[in-house]
Amino acid sequence: MRKFLVLLVTVVTLGASSCHDGANQKLVIGSKFFTEQVVLAELLAQHVQACAGVPVDQKSNLGGTLLVQQAMLSGKLDLYVEYTGTALLAVLGDQATGDSKTVLERVREEYSRRFNFVVTEPLGFENTFAMVVRKEDAQIHHLATYSDIAPLAPQWRPGVGYEFLERPDGYKGWTQRYGLRFGKTPSVLDLGLLYRALVEKNVDIVAGNSTDGLIEYLGLVALEDNLHYFPPYDAVPIVRADALQRVPRLRGCLADLAGKVSASDMRHMNMEVDAQQRDVTTVVREFRATKNL
Repeated sequence: MRKFLVLLVTVVTLGASSCHDGANQKLVIGSKFFTEQVVLAELLAQHVQACAGVPVDQKSNLGGTLLVQQAMLSGKLDLYVEYTGTALLAVLGDQATGDSKTVLERVREEYSRRFNFVVTEPLGFENTFAMVVRKEDAQIHHLATYSDIAPLAPQWRPGVGYEFLERPDGYKGWTQRYGLRFGKTPSVLDLGLLYRALVEKNVDIVAGNSTDGLIEYLGLVALEDNLHYFPPYDAVPIVRADALQRVPRLRGCLADLAGKVSASDMRHMNMEVDAQQRDVTTVVREFRATKNL
């Protein structure tokens, strides 16, 4: 009887230990509140679960940059995808100087020092802000660059997301750099409604993203940042250092994704979700198959 009790205690202890280890290894992946971020969170979740063999929870559409950053700091999230220029200006409050490599190294150094976060290798594409107009306006007024819209600005109403209106690399700095004096107050819209407002002529120019699939799908035109106002915005997974300690295979799994997602890949996935209304999980699964992930 005593041997049976000892064996029972051992089994229960081992079972509890196993459950505890499994809970410790669970990863929580988050995203901001627009389509591309939801797609990238799904990409991380599918790949990490398959590669590292650990359970994954997703917390998508959490909000803007600073809300996701706070969730990381509090330990509610373990990893998500950020953009280097956003990290540099909006989170670190640094200056927008340097090429992609310089900005990446600066962000990597400061995120480690200040937050104990590890900035891994870029996924392979940049998503910069894109000022987008209707094709007919671009043709009629011969618009190709941001500078070209200066004569039209007094008659135009811009449409922007709330974060672009408020952030240091956003609306105020952009209009000052290009000498743009819009005659109407910007319409602040949900990011998912920007292009609809442009097509329906409720606004005349919108601050979108360069990898938005709807730009090409709707026949819109993204203008060129000819004065190079915006810094590099390379997409890069950011992970808490303690998550890498809990799940040792995680570092290698994230390294698998380095350079695997091109700008055209990202535009295509965004278009599939936004324009074709396809399921995010399916779109990402198909993309992973094309990359042998």
